[in-house]
Amino acid sequence: MSLPQTVTVAPDELERGYRTAMLDWLGCAVGGRDERATRAARSLGDGLTDRIATAGTAGHVLDYDDTYLPGLSHLSAPVAPAALLFGAELGARVGDALEAFAAGFEAMAALTAANHPDLRARGWHPTAVGGVAGAATAAARLLGLNAELTAHALRLALLQASGLRAAFGSDGKALQVGRAAAAGVTGARLAAAGAVASTEVERGEGGFEQAYGARWVELGDRAANPAVHENWIKAYPCCLQTHGAIEAGDQARLGGVGTQADLVVTVHPVCLHAASLGPDVADGLQAKFSISYLTAYTVLHGPPTVESFTSVDGDARRLAERVRVRTDAALLESEAVLEAGGVRVGHVHAALGSPARPMDSTRLRGKLHALAGDRLDGVLDDLAAPVAQVVDAASLP
Repeated sequence: MSLPQTVTVAPDELERGYRTAMLDWLGCAVGGRDERATRAARSLGDGLTDRIATAGTAGHVLDYDDTYLPGLSHLSAPVAPAALLFGAELGARVGDALEAFAAGFEAMAALTAANHPDLRARGWHPTAVGGVAGAATAAARLLGLNAELTAHALRLALLQASGLRAAFGSDGKALQVGRAAAAGVTGARLAAAGAVASTEVERGEGGFEQAYGARWVELGDRAANPAVHENWIKAYPCCLQTHGAIEAGDQARLGGVGTQADLVVTVHPVCLHAASLGPDVADGLQAKFSISYLTAYTVLHGPPTVESFTSVDGDARRLAERVRVRTDAALLESEAVLEAGGVRVGHVHAALGSPARPMDSTRLRGKLHALAGDRLDGVLDDLAAPVAQVVDAASLP
């Protein structure tokens, strides 16, 4: 497996990071295959891009997939389905798919980090917008495109970039990520077939930078510290920017805090760009994006699991009405402070699953088995095996 340029860490350590991220995504895709958004995506057809879009939806719909905090984006969500399903279509091996995944992962990281938090603040969904570039990079690597053709693949993919933050808390969030994966692969296939796109697409008049209020970066130029080392493997199936509040709520619960006093949770302002919903959530999808609800839920019941979002807990929603969310730009983006009656009862700098507090192998296996049973055990171990075997093991479309 060749590695991104300028990497200075040990190759086996780097490969393990990409393998962990892909395996985590596969578990999420198995766990999300019967969700409403996935079923809807599946109904559109069974062509290659339809199947990629469906797999991309399945892997993101639980909001349990890995997240890159410097870009506040889910890098595996659009890149893994592109690398795996397109790789299977091409007869690639597991090692080829992992290499393509790594290339797309780092390219998408560079783009979303360069535009954080401004792209999100304008209403765009960085995972969907940046996802077309990540998926196109992965697909171009699988096709063996040279630098010129890869540039056209990226431009052709950017023409299809979309995705709005307003979709959060609805089926639209996962669906737009799935479509981004398919769009990226389409861009690469068009470039391979001879299509070209104007060099103005990235920075020119009417191009990406102007239209999105964004900044384009050269995706092949990665810093010495690869993005995979700043990647979170989520411990809770909900928006990453609620995880600090969840753990602060759990500290309060374990400390015996009562539910009579009003609660105040303080987070970084960017948290409300991602988890912007208030306490009056209507269903489990909305609940994943409410800091007040999830703080209340955890104080009452402990941290949420996948099953916690099958419906809204009435007691938690009532308590959430008395949870005030404040912001403080002096906090870390993942930090949370919880007060009850003016007394601090919880404080989390970085939640479980962050690079500062990574889950150990036992916790990682527990998450994977809870989502997929034992069907994914060892599925990425043999780099020479056909990647189609991985797709079949996960029952991807």
